[in-house]
Amino acid sequence: MPNDDVIRAYAAPVPRYTSYPTAPHFSSAVTPETYVSWLRALPARSRLSLYAHVPFCDTLCWFCGCTTKITQRYGPVKAYLAALQHEAATIGGLVAEDAEVSAIHWGGGSPTMLAAEDIDALAGSIRAAFRLAPDCSFAIEVDPRGLGADRIDALCRNGLTRVSIGVQDFSLEVQQAINRLQSFEETLAVVEAFRVRGVQSLNIDAIYGLPHQTLERLIDTIDQIVTLKPDRVALFGYAHVPWMKTHQKMIPDAALAGGIERYHHAEAAAERLVAAGYRRIGIDHFALPTDAMAIAVENGSLKRNFQGYTVDPADALIGLGASAIGDLPQGYVQNDAATARYMRAVSEGRLATTRGIGLSDEDRVRRSVIEALMCDLSFDARRVQGPLAPVLAEEAAAIVAEDAQGFVVAQPGGFRVTEAGRPFLRTFAARFDTYLAAGKARHSAAV
Repeated sequence: MPNDDVIRAYAAPVPRYTSYPTAPHFSSAVTPETYVSWLRALPARSRLSLYAHVPFCDTLCWFCGCTTKITQRYGPVKAYLAALQHEAATIGGLVAEDAEVSAIHWGGGSPTMLAAEDIDALAGSIRAAFRLAPDCSFAIEVDPRGLGADRIDALCRNGLTRVSIGVQDFSLEVQQAINRLQSFEETLAVVEAFRVRGVQSLNIDAIYGLPHQTLERLIDTIDQIVTLKPDRVALFGYAHVPWMKTHQKMIPDAALAGGIERYHHAEAAAERLVAAGYRRIGIDHFALPTDAMAIAVENGSLKRNFQGYTVDPADALIGLGASAIGDLPQGYVQNDAATARYMRAVSEGRLATTRGIGLSDEDRVRRSVIEALMCDLSFDARRVQGPLAPVLAEEAAAIVAEDAQGFVVAQPGGFRVTEAGRPFLRTFAARFDTYLAAGKARHSAAV
């Protein structure tokens, strides 16, 4: 067990590396015209992944770090949906006709705010705009609070294969502190409702580091989650970034655990999940051995993108909706985060791209190294082609030479991160990030 000074040093704020280069380094140099050219350049028979962002919620969770809008009226949601359908049609007309969508993910916000008929409409628009693979997966982020049978039925008849249910913490004291009241019983009822309709693949999201969250409360939440028998559990660290998300100022700093306590809470929760039969994956995921994500770890096919860890083998990720990010072979694109500007652009048949970044050859190599670390916990310079290989090998050798904690083990061509070093994967990945030192962005703690 590392001492407190070591934990503080290795848990310093760094990016989450759901991309490389990371989003703070995107710029307006990538335009709608750039995006059009990148879409048209996608090869025939490309495999596509679609992410549709629905940025609306009816209540504001104070811990939230997502791009959301709070509304008590359905009119704005309905108008936004029309724009989302326009964007799908526009992009569908730009990619090759034989490109196939292998995975669909609806996120938010709360996409389960959509009325049943609008779930049908959005799903139908996507089917009309794109060719879906016969085995296309369809996942959605679910807020179980007030979720009725009509919306569950609509999702299932449109091919839903996986639900990701936000739990965060079942302690009433913690829920009051984050403005999200959600009982275990209500969550269980929604889980059972999806399963009885044939949706057997289930994710549960939990968070450590929340206000007034003691170790006892966190472990109690983990134990309750295990009784739901999810295939996967994501255990995220709460990112307290009130300078970026001003509503987080509703959470007083004094109510939050310090870095040392966060580390011990995260590790205790991880041990509980492993003891319950889950395999530890990357920095924050856990999966049953029979789950596709655990199998992907075994065969080396695990990936990481803006949705986190994934088994999706797509060649390109298409982001639909305000603030949505796309990941194409040429680089990253991001839509306007302001819903009004986004809606105006796509309703007029234009793309709403406002920023992004084109990838250099060095970016691509470093991205592959960082992804391998985040997914496989290893670096191997022998897999790197070109003049950057000796540079990366030297950087890796420095990590091995500096390690005095047993966080890494030298191996041919590089090193492997040990279980003791796993909590600090983001910190090791940051050593290969040439943009980080030059940037001005503030990040959340690594643990």
